[in-house]
Amino acid sequence: MEFGPHLILASLEGAVTAAILSLTAIGLSIVFGVMRVVNVAHGEFFMLGAVFAWYISQFLGTHPALGFVAAILIAPLLVGTLAAGLDRLILQRIDYNPERTIVATIGILYILQQGTLMTFGPDARPVAPPFNQVIAIPWFEFTDAGFEIYWPWGLGITSYKLFIIFAAAVVLAGVWLLMTRTKFGLIMRATQQDRETAQAFGVPVDKVFAYVFGLGAALAAVGAVLVVPVQQAHYLMGFDPLLLSFIVVIIGGLGSLPGTVIAAVLIGMTDGIISVFFSPTLAKIIATLAVAMVLVFRPRGLMGK
Repeated sequence: MEFGPHLILASLEGAVTAAILSLTAIGLSIVFGVMRVVNVAHGEFFMLGAVFAWYISQFLGTHPALGFVAAILIAPLLVGTLAAGLDRLILQRIDYNPERTIVATIGILYILQQGTLMTFGPDARPVAPPFNQVIAIPWFEFTDAGFEIYWPWGLGITSYKLFIIFAAAVVLAGVWLLMTRTKFGLIMRATQQDRETAQAFGVPVDKVFAYVFGLGAALAAVGAVLVVPVQQAHYLMGFDPLLLSFIVVIIGGLGSLPGTVIAAVLIGMTDGIISVFFSPTLAKIIATLAVAMVLVFRPRGLMGK
């Protein structure tokens, strides 16, 4: 295969990775930005979204499109509700102390992981995509006869992967509207800037924190539901999303949503292209080196304040 068509395919795969990573990392960034909580269990909420999607699709047992629609609506709601309940049950009782919160979320991580292993099992299980047509990717070249477009044999991407990119963009736009155009977004930003003053003005900070923690987990679950027809559901699938999300949040700037999205696109595209041309391991090494460079030369991240 020629380099140009191969690069297009790698870029599209990178865009899919960036789309899922944006959703997962933006949830982690919102939780840290508003609550100042490092949620080590964030990857397990991602995993639960995929597992719930499998259960829902198997329970309905109808056309894959119906199962997918039900999963994308129900799974994030279940995960968000569970996360909000864990916040009220555990994190509020330790007053969001940074050191205790890290230990508590590590405990939540193992509880969710081992609980899923006991109920879901150790096997990876697929979820059928709602549609999966292969779309040929064109390429062009200049010949003596002029400009010519052709379709290299075997070069294409599925329609579902293109849908992942589109759906992630819609969800991110919805998050931006929630944060900037709604009363709840205003309350979230006020709580982020000054928790004590917001509480003095009657803002129920504890409830806001529970909603924010649930929102962050639900966004991770949305990403999981979108990716599970591509990657399959597995009880250990939360580690890579957690690692990459921390990398993205650090590079973009802790608590900066625009920085998180920009960093997710950079890391996702780099991961996709390098994974196709070289190896996934090299992509992870480069991402880790990028974090080290950012911490040395720009500790607050690309857009951190």
